[in-house]
Amino acid sequence: MHKHISSAQNPAVKRLLQLQEKSRSRKKEGGFIIEGLREIGLAISGQYTIAALYIKEGFQEEASVVTLINSLQTASVTILSEEVYRKIAYRDGTESVIAFAKAKNTSLQELQLPQNPLLLIAEAPEKPGNIGALLRTADAAAVDAVIIANPKTDLYNPNIIRSSVGCVFTSQIALAPTSEVISFLQDQKIQIFSAILQKAQPYHEQDYTQPTAIVVGTEATGLTQAWREVSTQNIKIPMGGAIDSMNVSVAAGILVFEAKRQRNFI
Repeated sequence: MHKHISSAQNPAVKRLLQLQEKSRSRKKEGGFIIEGLREIGLAISGQYTIAALYIKEGFQEEASVVTLINSLQTASVTILSEEVYRKIAYRDGTESVIAFAKAKNTSLQELQLPQNPLLLIAEAPEKPGNIGALLRTADAAAVDAVIIANPKTDLYNPNIIRSSVGCVFTSQIALAPTSEVISFLQDQKIQIFSAILQKAQPYHEQDYTQPTAIVVGTEATGLTQAWREVSTQNIKIPMGGAIDSMNVSVAAGILVFEAKRQRNFI
């Protein structure tokens, strides 16, 4: 028998709103909110644990929702009135299903890398839209892992989940201070190609067929000095316009797809 909630004053509703709005609440509970059947399905495929489902009243009998409920025997199911669902839902058009999922351990030690890995590293990205776009790029290129160095934003921010269209669940992701990321790469004997204009060579002249990390920074400040000191080679994308930078996710896409081309991905 499913639970029903029809009052926006219900403590469970307040808890869900806190999880949507506050990183502190997500960290305290060790979990976060996912909206939409597609995103929930990607999280399940990515081995995330779905602890609870919240379904807008009238949709619990939809075939796709019934299939989801049946596939998650251990998840609690709560039916929300339309008013309550609208209050909680972060965006429109999410097929009237919300889930509470448990966060994963995002330490570097949790990464399971193949023998010849290709990693995408982003240092200190702040804008959820940029992070989401980077994760979509990583998914499209099927990189082996994404590492966020000196993270500034909660990985499970609703805007990141939304802008990544669920790709936050499709790649291995680790978060760590830059110094730890560099030590990890050196221990793993992974060559480092840093997107830094100074003393840089054109990106397409490099060899990415060995264990490789491609490192990008923000448009505003670029990469920190630490990357300049350890870079196997600084790389640049030749540009013919009036400015010397582009959106970080666009730059990352150009670089990782060249690496994948050399690895016979294309």
